[in-house]
Amino acid sequence: MKIIKRTILAAVVAIVALILIGASTYTVKVNEAAIIIRLGKISMVETQTGIHFHTPFIENVTTVYTGDILYDIPVSDVITSDKKSMIADNYVIWSVDDATKYYQTLGAMRARAEERIEAAVYNAAKNTISSMTQDDIIAARGNTLTTMITNEANSDITQYGIKIKLAEIKALDLPDDNKEAVYERMISERNNIAAGYAAKGQAEAQKIRNETDKQVSILTANAQKDAAKIEAEGEARYMQILSDAYNDEGKAEFYNYLRGLDSLEALAGKNKTLILDKDSEYAKILYGDIQ
Repeated sequence: MKIIKRTILAAVVAIVALILIGASTYTVKVNEAAIIIRLGKISMVETQTGIHFHTPFIENVTTVYTGDILYDIPVSDVITSDKKSMIADNYVIWSVDDATKYYQTLGAMRARAEERIEAAVYNAAKNTISSMTQDDIIAARGNTLTTMITNEANSDITQYGIKIKLAEIKALDLPDDNKEAVYERMISERNNIAAGYAAKGQAEAQKIRNETDKQVSILTANAQKDAAKIEAEGEARYMQILSDAYNDEGKAEFYNYLRGLDSLEALAGKNKTLILDKDSEYAKILYGDIQ
């Protein structure tokens, strides 16, 4: 009987010990912060991952996720500085930057945090877009507009221990009633820009063609000049060679004789009769009267 009582007592003590150990330990995971609350006040914030101890029944532990959170904000209407209505569809990536502020202001409740984020991003988008014209907004779409809205939103949300890492407009569109008119104006502007580039290109092309034609004319004139010079030099050389070849009287008479035959052949041709005076030069050539 005593053994049974001792066994039951040991089991009760073990169970109580397990309960106390379980109540006095807590685990911090990756991307988590544990807030230790003693008698309704924050006593410490533990961010080191692993198993930790606290005083059971006196201290309570609330864990907060500190990693990146994606939140899709509902579509909203915004007005530009030139009174044009646009529809903005935003999303944000946010995280808890200060667990103490996050617990003190929002009770570490994600739903309440996203309500504040939605309001902050909407106000930031409204203020940013209302300070710009529609054309400026279209030109700034992308990193420029995202940076402006993100910085503006963070200035209003840091009091809650929250940091907005990215507040980006995933869609910025026009209302259906004036979308077509704006698109037509944008197309017209782009066509004007394209026409300007085309005219500039044509002017540059004509300038290049004119310069090329000028260079071709100069090169052609120089080539013709050089060709005429070479031809004149060749003629002069040819005449010099003939002059040297028939420098004496005998060669000159022989040359005249050959030239006379050539001219006689040109006059008579084939199958023709040529009547000559006996005292003509051609008669002397035919009858061999060469002095």
